[in-house]
Amino acid sequence: MVLLRKVAGRVGLAIALRDILRGSPLAEDAELIVSELSANAILHTASGQQSGSFHLALAVSSQVVALSVTDDGGTGTAPKAEHADQDATHGRGLGMVSAIAHRVLVHDSQAGHTVTAELFTSGQPGGHRC
Repeated sequence: MVLLRKVAGRVGLAIALRDILRGSPLAEDAELIVSELSANAILHTASGQQSGSFHLALAVSSQVVALSVTDDGGTGTAPKAEHADQDATHGRGLGMVSAIAHRVLVHDSQAGHTVTAELFTSGQPGGHRC
C-alpha cells in the first residue's frame, strides 16, 4: 500500500505518520527518519526556499515500511552520509538514518533527489551507509 497525504508543515507530517503507522513497532524509527530527511530537504535544497516544497511517499507492506523524501534540488551533489567533526553542529543526520534503516537509497529525481529509507519488519536493526 502506498500512501500519499498532503500535510501542513513538519508537525502535520509527524501526526499523519503516527496515524498511518499506529501500532507498528517501526513507528518511532519511521518518525525519526522522516523528520531527519525532511529537515535535510528544507536545510540543504531549494525545498527550503519560500516557494519550495518536498514530497513524502510512504509504502507499507507486511515486509517493509519504505519512506521516501523527494526534494526540489538546487544542489550539485547527491545527499550522502558525512563524517562530522566532533564539534560540528550539522552533518550527522543521514548517517543516523543509515544506522536506523535497514537500507537507504539515493536516486536522482526530476528536479532534485529522492532519499528512500527502508525498515524491514523482521531482521536486525541497523542499516547500510548511504
